[in-house]
Amino acid sequence: MTSPLLAPLREPRFRALVTGRTFADFANAVAPFALAFAVVDLTGSAVDLGIVVGARSIANVLLILFGGMLADRLPRSVILQGTETAAALTQATIAASVLCGFTSVPLLVGLSLVNGAVSAISLPAAASLTPLTVPAPLLAQANALVRLLSNVGRIAGAGLAGVLVAFAGSGWALAGNAVLFLAAALSYRRIRLPRGERIPGSRPLGELAEGWREFRARSWVWLVVLQFMIVNAVNAGALLVIGPLVADDTFGRTGWGLALATQTAGALLGGVIATRWQPRRMLLVGVALVMVDALPMLALGETPYLLPLLFAMFLAGVAIEQFGVAWDVSLQENVPPEKLARVYSYDMLGSFVAMPLGQIAAGPLAEHAGRSATLLGGAALVVGATAIVLLNPQVRGLVRRAPVSPGAPG
Repeated sequence: MTSPLLAPLREPRFRALVTGRTFADFANAVAPFALAFAVVDLTGSAVDLGIVVGARSIANVLLILFGGMLADRLPRSVILQGTETAAALTQATIAASVLCGFTSVPLLVGLSLVNGAVSAISLPAAASLTPLTVPAPLLAQANALVRLLSNVGRIAGAGLAGVLVAFAGSGWALAGNAVLFLAAALSYRRIRLPRGERIPGSRPLGELAEGWREFRARSWVWLVVLQFMIVNAVNAGALLVIGPLVADDTFGRTGWGLALATQTAGALLGGVIATRWQPRRMLLVGVALVMVDALPMLALGETPYLLPLLFAMFLAGVAIEQFGVAWDVSLQENVPPEKLARVYSYDMLGSFVAMPLGQIAAGPLAEHAGRSATLLGGAALVVGATAIVLLNPQVRGLVRRAPVSPGAPG
């Protein structure tokens, strides 16, 4: 009898997918950490840091719909091979600029824009590929396993980034990051899908309109996306801009790396829980648990010490992973496969559109209102947005279509 957690690994295409996504998430855990401290070392300005990290999110917003349209038109594994190779090249260039001493804020902004564009094209393809690599009864386990192993990569990436930045510098961390992106590209080469599963396209504007109709037809979809416009904007400012500055003044850069790794460790446990505990109203439970994401901001704002922050980050990781699995399963069970990537792209657009605002605004807000007040205000926004979404009848009433008993044989 195969463990329900490991059952999807019997599928060769799924093994290739999960390997590629794990490498990519390993690399993506290193990148923002190393880039943030490269900017801090270069200028020490919260405003500059917000502009650099915000540039990547701006490119995400501008091109995410294009990425969803491509993923519903072209072989998704080929898209992922190309985008991960391009990410490797951009990160290698940033690493060279830091190591060779010719880096600058405009250069980092430009390369971050390119990297964000590449990410925008890859995200819908990666998210919508899972249902094509496993049988339908294994969909929840497959999503949980993808997220669980991706979180293993994030734990390793955050831990490695903290050590490399502290002892070798941000340049070497970025160089290792480029190698990991290349490994992801090589893994995606092993995914082979039958021609019938590659969905032909029509006119681009017609395809986008069709995806929009699917997206807006379900209030539970667009309401949760609106919720995450707020949640992601707040987190982007708190954890990518203010967090590193608080860490520099208190418990140090290695401690901040440990905090990020601890959050991912919580997500790892959350993934294990999600394979065993699959409530009929998965979406309701997942959305409610998003409130826990306010705890790291409360810890940074009120008690900027390492131990309380580690506890808060761990709990937030467990909670957000429950939401992530519930969200993926809800979309994949209720949206037609040939439109799934486009719905994911609208989801990602809505979720990402406010992130540049959060990142760019966090520095000035922290300088004028104070770091503590900015962080506490962000925590209140997360709790308030989540409470409003929980009032929606579709969010409360959506149930699993084909739940599978965790104890069933694989």
